[in-house]
Amino acid sequence: MPVTKLLIANRGEIAIRVIRAAAGLGIRTVAIYSEDEDRALHVRAADEAHQLTGQGVMPYLDIAQVVAAAVANGCDAVHPGYGFLSENANFAQACADVGITFVGPSVGALSLFGDKLRARALAEVEGVPVLPGTLAEVDADAARTFMASLGGAPVIVKAVAGGGGRGMRVVRTPEEIEDAVKRASSEA
Repeated sequence: MPVTKLLIANRGEIAIRVIRAAAGLGIRTVAIYSEDEDRALHVRAADEAHQLTGQGVMPYLDIAQVVAAAVANGCDAVHPGYGFLSENANFAQACADVGITFVGPSVGALSLFGDKLRARALAEVEGVPVLPGTLAEVDADAARTFMASLGGAPVIVKAVAGGGGRGMRVVRTPEEIEDAVKRASSEA
């Protein structure tokens, strides 16, 4: 079934790019926006706009509110852009639950690849080359041991729950590990 009306679950430049692409395909667009963004460019550029309750970025993360906006505006698809809810399996499932197409990976793919440890384990099972790493959470002592097993080569400490580069630290010496683990954990 072709998409005829698309809700863009994002803002700013990301939303503008989706609006332009949809217009080129003859698809009507609905922008969402927070209470303090009624004059934003993406709101004016879309065919229609729907105000969410709340200010700043939080309304864009409210799955129920975004899905309700799509339903209320008669959208048959939602494009998440990137960031915000774009990698959220619960959001993709909520769209599916009301019969709206999620423009992006399937719920199963989002669930699998949203879990970095499961995704790495699958890659290894399937023979995909991966850099040396661990499949378990590690503390600073375990990270030092892992670094030593690589002959002291630099490592990256990455929080399992971090996304978009958050919770990631390059460690060049064993002395940097303690701080890197603490900072990666706090950022995630």
